[in-house]
Amino acid sequence: MLNISRNPVSIKEKRSYTSLHNVELKSSGQVLSRLVKSVLILMLIILFIPWTQNIQSRGKVTTLKPEQRPQTIQSRISGRIEEWFVQEGDFVHAGDTVLRISEIINEYLDPKMLQRVQEQIDAKQQAVESYTEKINMLEKQITALRNTAELKARQLDNKRMQAEMVIESDSIAYEAAQTGYRIAKVQYDRMVKLYEGGLKSLTEVEKRLQNLQMAQAEMIAKENKLLTSKNKLINVIVEKSSIQAQYNEKISKAESEKFATLSKKFEAEAIVTKLQNQYANYALRTGMYFITAPQTGYITQTIQSGIGETIKEGEAIVSIMPEYYELAVEMYVKPIDLPLMNKGQNLQIQFDGWPAIIFSGWPNISYGTYGGTVYAIDNFISPNGLYRIMVAPDPEDHPWPSALRIGAGTRNMILLKDVPVWYELWRKINGFPPDYYQPVTGGENKGTE
Repeated sequence: MLNISRNPVSIKEKRSYTSLHNVELKSSGQVLSRLVKSVLILMLIILFIPWTQNIQSRGKVTTLKPEQRPQTIQSRISGRIEEWFVQEGDFVHAGDTVLRISEIINEYLDPKMLQRVQEQIDAKQQAVESYTEKINMLEKQITALRNTAELKARQLDNKRMQAEMVIESDSIAYEAAQTGYRIAKVQYDRMVKLYEGGLKSLTEVEKRLQNLQMAQAEMIAKENKLLTSKNKLINVIVEKSSIQAQYNEKISKAESEKFATLSKKFEAEAIVTKLQNQYANYALRTGMYFITAPQTGYITQTIQSGIGETIKEGEAIVSIMPEYYELAVEMYVKPIDLPLMNKGQNLQIQFDGWPAIIFSGWPNISYGTYGGTVYAIDNFISPNGLYRIMVAPDPEDHPWPSALRIGAGTRNMILLKDVPVWYELWRKINGFPPDYYQPVTGGENKGTE
């Protein structure tokens, strides 16, 4: 000591202070040197201990199946709340009535709405039946007209055949008259020559002239009769064409009326179908006045409350939590870490409210964490700029706490490749990402770069 104080400490006094005496001993320096060397050796050993690279992220508890997540019960129509059948915390089965609402839209306020629509349907159906009967009658009328036209045509055909036979007969008679005229003419000319030769008298000549004139008159009469017969045949042909045209016009008119009636029938059937659709919609709407639970679960919160409050269609009324659900974890990772993620990859999860001692690089000695495996990875980025990953419980690890509730927060560590501690420190200092590798099998953390 320098002994510059007014109260110097002598050697004897130093020996009375054990701590001061031990500090001034030379062996204390040796202990310190050994301690530093041991720490350095221990740190050097630690640098070569395997370290599991990992990616850490926050998440929350959810479910794998969408129907097992909390949902809200909504009304499909607008209405006024009339009566509640549940309260918060009640357990309901699928199909149980939650509340009853009444109508508020003017179009559906009529209490006899279904009855009136049914009356309209019945009236239109009767109109359809009337049109059907009219169509049947028109078809019968068309059939009768066609049968009558066919009979008329047969009658005229027979009449035509008779006229043709009369013409043939008259034609033969006319030819016979022509032959008689020619014979009378020859006889008259011969008698005139004999009279001129003095062989016959004038009286005989006059008789031959009389016979000639009678034969000529007979020929003319037969010709007129033949022309009359031919005229009758022409009249029969014209009459047949006229009757055919007349009946075709009547049939066309009846068919036109039939098609017009068919068009009206189809319009009436369309109206009936429309009214039936309207009736079904009204009937379904009346069934929507009672809002039921879509699945079995617990009523957690009544979003709308009171009696007489109006709600809009699609507006949430109460929230329900399904009775049975399979837990999962929804977490988000950065785009730079997404290539390191694979389905079936293991990770460790710490749930909020469950104490845990975590060694991120040595998951085997962590306490209070639970195992999980990557179940699904989104292929598109989320609005928060991260990629969403769904994690399911690891069946080979101990089960997750039964008291977990959906929405609880989590801290997740995705386990990657095993590397030495010194390599991990070097990577951290340089700001490099974890090593990229592909796992050999799903769920294994070991792999090759």
